Amino acid sequence: MSISLILACLWAIAANVVAMVPSKSNHWRQAYVLIAAGVPIVGYVTYENGPWIGLIVLAAGVSILRWPVIYFGRWLKRTTIKGPAE
Repeated sequence: MSISLILACLWAIAANVVAMVPSKSNHWRQAYVLIAAGVPIVGYVTYENGPWIGLIVLAAGVSILRWPVIYFGRWLKRTTIKGPAE
């Protein structure tokens, strides 16, 4: 197993441990740290193992951090697609 996949597995374990710990801020601060650490890891996995494995690791990360992705999608939709003027 390559170093990049080991780092991705450790990231997934850390994300699950963070999710189990109670938090008053609904884990948003921890999610930002996980995103900041996860993006370079996905790039490293893609570089070492190819784009298909990189997409699998990206899908795993998105499934773990789904709420930041959902809110980003809503924000993107709201800012790019303008509805009728009211």
